[in-house]
Amino acid sequence: MGVNVRGRSFLTLLDYTPDEIRYLLGLSAEFKRLKRAGIDHSSLKGKQVVLLFEKTSTRTRCAFEVAARDLGMGVTFLDPGSSQMGKKESLADTAKVLGRMYDGIEYRGYKQSVVEDLAKYSGVPVWNGLTDDFHPTQMLADILTVQEEFGDVRGRKLTFFGDARNNVANSLLVICSKLGMKFCACAPEELQPKKELVDRCRRVAEETGAEITLTADIEEGIRDCDVVYTDIWVSMGEPDEIWEKRINLLKPYQVNKELMAKAKPTAIFMHCLPSYHDRLTTTGEEIYQKFGLPAMEVTDDVFLGTQARQFDEAENRMHSIKAVMYATLK
Repeated sequence: MGVNVRGRSFLTLLDYTPDEIRYLLGLSAEFKRLKRAGIDHSSLKGKQVVLLFEKTSTRTRCAFEVAARDLGMGVTFLDPGSSQMGKKESLADTAKVLGRMYDGIEYRGYKQSVVEDLAKYSGVPVWNGLTDDFHPTQMLADILTVQEEFGDVRGRKLTFFGDARNNVANSLLVICSKLGMKFCACAPEELQPKKELVDRCRRVAEETGAEITLTADIEEGIRDCDVVYTDIWVSMGEPDEIWEKRINLLKPYQVNKELMAKAKPTAIFMHCLPSYHDRLTTTGEEIYQKFGLPAMEVTDDVFLGTQARQFDEAENRMHSIKAVMYATLK
């Protein structure tokens, strides 16, 4: 029986089976082929989607807008100042109104409960563009990138270095467990994923053959690694005061040439972006002036090196998001 996710919301990959995830990955690859070949695939003409952004973004907004237009759909963008959601109108009421006007809703913001309530009350598919807990569209782009490099991802080791409690690390843990990969969170003990999520993913891993490792030992994390993954050390919405503590905790986990040299010779580097790999951002320069660090989670030589795949990854956001919207709206 074929996979059918029509009418489903896309809130967390915990809700999707391995077969459904592989279906979305295959669809992502096909849409990438069509896009690069210049073949029209505007098969959702007449449909309308709305993008609700409480957190700003470059990749997520652009990927959703281009993907929707490639599929022939109309797009409305609403930032926090353009909607009364949660202010003069309840979330439930807003969801019900939007569901009468739009065929699908994207939400990028803070609480996972918000995207879940949008799905509960709107009556149309809702797509999680990022919350504090999960970032599922990023994961499809990430694994598509790994597949392009290695083919079958089963048994491949992906190690996340950094704050392994954040939405990206959480979602990597989920998708690796679903697809039979070896996931390693390499971080200080206090920055490891929550036990509840780890336990749930270990149960999934028992069925898929995945392996899950939590360690503070950098040598263990990098050993036999196929994919070296990192993210910024302080997430959007966290206070600036936390920088000093987080830097002191994570400086040993910086991805640099010495670390990459200990991975497999064929290993690739990945980052969901944006990245503080140099001093060419306001934050990067401020951190350098205050702490003397010219780069944070990854050094410039790795970021610009031959093993880096973060811009392939960024492009793949567009293709994977297109797959999610098409599959749930077709």
